[in-house]
Amino acid sequence: MKKILDESLIYEILSVVEEIPEGNVATYGQIARLIGRDKNSRLVGTVLRRAAFYGEYPCHRVVNHAGRLVPGWTEQRYLLEQEGVSMKNDTHVDLKRFQWDC
Repeated sequence: MKKILDESLIYEILSVVEEIPEGNVATYGQIARLIGRDKNSRLVGTVLRRAAFYGEYPCHRVVNHAGRLVPGWTEQRYLLEQEGVSMKNDTHVDLKRFQWDC
């Protein structure tokens, strides 16, 4: 795999993900803002797609700006519900109730 990201940036993103409390979710954009890269929410998604190469992180706690779960990742909903996060509908978390207030 071609190295496209600096490892320090990868770990900066993953360290924020690691801070998301159980029972809460954060958005890709929220994480990007927290690392000072407001317009790089897609970068956050790219890193999370490869997070398993760097250790175990609660990536299931990250959703898009509308609260939508990752398409095709059926385990995400189960993991969130195990933590007490309820869904607004089949594919979206209720961000008003469960978004991390960092």
